[in-house]
Amino acid sequence: MSGRVARILSAAADMPAAQWDACAGDDNPFTRHAFFAALEASGSAVARTGWQAAHIVVDDAAGVPAGILPAYLKSHSQGEYVFDQGWADAWERAGGRYYPKLQCSVPFTPATGPRLLLRDPAAAPVLLAAAETLAVQNGFSSVHATFLTPEQQALFAAQGWLMRTGEQFHWANDGYGDFGDFLAALSSRKRKAIRKEREGALADGLEIVHLTGAAITEAHWDAFWRFYQDTGQRKWGRPYLTRAFFTQVGATMGDRVLLMLALR
Repeated sequence: MSGRVARILSAAADMPAAQWDACAGDDNPFTRHAFFAALEASGSAVARTGWQAAHIVVDDAAGVPAGILPAYLKSHSQGEYVFDQGWADAWERAGGRYYPKLQCSVPFTPATGPRLLLRDPAAAPVLLAAAETLAVQNGFSSVHATFLTPEQQALFAAQGWLMRTGEQFHWANDGYGDFGDFLAALSSRKRKAIRKEREGALADGLEIVHLTGAAITEAHWDAFWRFYQDTGQRKWGRPYLTRAFFTQVGATMGDRVLLMLALR
């Protein structure tokens, strides 16, 4: 794909959903067109909040998108779940200007996934070269790509990007057939503590429901929104997603959403 020219989208909505999703595939809901469109149309990830979309697209010879690198111009480091404020402070103490930077990520979503959305794998080095050129031509301090899959880390490394190592904690199902199997693998003390918590919840008359698709109503989203705001107020950060985001996600990709509620 040498010689192909990259173009920049100022919003995911500037590309037809079918073309975007042909590159993104169907495996990861966070890379789908509907998710990015909801983030941007709802006012959650927009220039006003420090997230100006600058999605990089490379077309094939027929003018059809062959690959996309979702990216944002950032005027701060919030909402990324990778904390590089120390880098920014050091850069500025040395006389430089760290912001704006180019961030290749899914806003407010610390979930590992593809960052190069490739209908044609040959588009990968072209997209990465375009990101580098965009930064140089506009005087951006740096380009960052976060929460990459191991397979795509290799693509970035092959292009000469520096690798940064982080740490997350994930629960894995080690062949448990049911919750009892999971409890049996724990120490007696932990097993008793969990059983006591669950018995207490049942005694309080709590019911756990799993909702998806059309079963999630605006009243459910209202309740979730209150919890979301409360969580944000208890942390040093702030809630990033607007209430409109949840309505749009429910309408455009509700079949990919699972909402769990405890009811009394």
